[in-house]
Amino acid sequence: MSKNNIAKMQQVKSIRDIDIKGKRVLIRVDFNVPMDKDFNISDDTRIREALPTINYCIDSGVKSIVLVSHLGRPKARSVDFSLKHIIKRLERLLNRNIIFADSIESAKRELDSNGKDSKIILLENIRFEPGETKNDTELSKKLASLCDVYVNDAFGTSHRAHASTYGIAKFVSEKVAGILLKKEIDSFAKVIQNPLRPLLLIVGGSKVSSKLSLLQRVLDVVDKIIIGGAMSNTFLESLGFNMQKSLVERDLIPEATKILNLAREKNVKVYLPVDIVSSDNIDNPKDIKISPAQDVPENHIAVDIGPASVKLFSEVVGLSQTIIWNGPLGVYEIHQFSRGTFNIANAIANTYAFSFIGGGDTADAIDKAGQRDNMSFISTGGGASLELLEGNVLPAFEVLDRKE
Repeated sequence: MSKNNIAKMQQVKSIRDIDIKGKRVLIRVDFNVPMDKDFNISDDTRIREALPTINYCIDSGVKSIVLVSHLGRPKARSVDFSLKHIIKRLERLLNRNIIFADSIESAKRELDSNGKDSKIILLENIRFEPGETKNDTELSKKLASLCDVYVNDAFGTSHRAHASTYGIAKFVSEKVAGILLKKEIDSFAKVIQNPLRPLLLIVGGSKVSSKLSLLQRVLDVVDKIIIGGAMSNTFLESLGFNMQKSLVERDLIPEATKILNLAREKNVKVYLPVDIVSSDNIDNPKDIKISPAQDVPENHIAVDIGPASVKLFSEVVGLSQTIIWNGPLGVYEIHQFSRGTFNIANAIANTYAFSFIGGGDTADAIDKAGQRDNMSFISTGGGASLELLEGNVLPAFEVLDRKE
């Protein structure tokens, strides 16, 4: 994990470093929020996190603001993924009228039409444009034509080299970080560059494969690692335990063994579950048991860490000064299997440690545990946080202007 890469990303210019008065500003925001089947927003955190940058532009007297975001992973144009569903919430939060543009062309027409007040335009889901994920040059140019200043404030997509996060910067003279993007990288620097020790990494989620390179790279930085969730099954199998019908990535068992050996060499303490909550079925459980990790009942699936593991992990948490957490420790979405994850969230909330929560499911689990306000920093990006932990320079930061 390179501290130089973190420092390099901290050197990008912020919107506060330039004069934006009277200019047309395009902000790449992350309004990829969860909605129910009736398009009611169940969590507007990502919209709220974008408000400081939008309000800063309004207060600075910009000529216009164009907001660009994606929503979900649409295969084609579809009302289910339309950003028009968030306009009411956005208008209420900003206390201003928002113009909805269903295409780049209509956004351009709105910008060209006369009006005394500065306009705020929300562009339709940018992923309706087939060139977005391909970082298409023509789409990048079209987006650039809407602004004088490009602002990236979408940390959740900053690990993607897409047209709206990467390609556009080539065609705009001023490209800077938004307030949220700066906050994300500065908070991350705090946990990596000069952390209070011991530094603990808690890693969970379903797949070892998505976090293998992370585990290999962090061994030079962290003091302790807790591994939970379904990914711990592969590590437990590598120790010779039979995890029965649990999700195990068998082809990665040698890699798991290698990581455990490497951690031992580097004097990094790794904690795995000592007991397991298991069930005959995840969606329709009829038989739920708690057993030692080496004695999972036949035909059962591991769904959560057991009470002894909660006690052990909570003690490790209590003795740490800096905590990074990425990935839940069980199937927390199902009430019966949420106890382990929620208890660890409570344990972190009860410490004085600096806690950095890596977005996605982990942030959702902390919300469900009612502990959002008791964490030091909750990132808005799951995948982007992982890339940062691995020490990579995120593509979105590569293309922004740097301070002298």
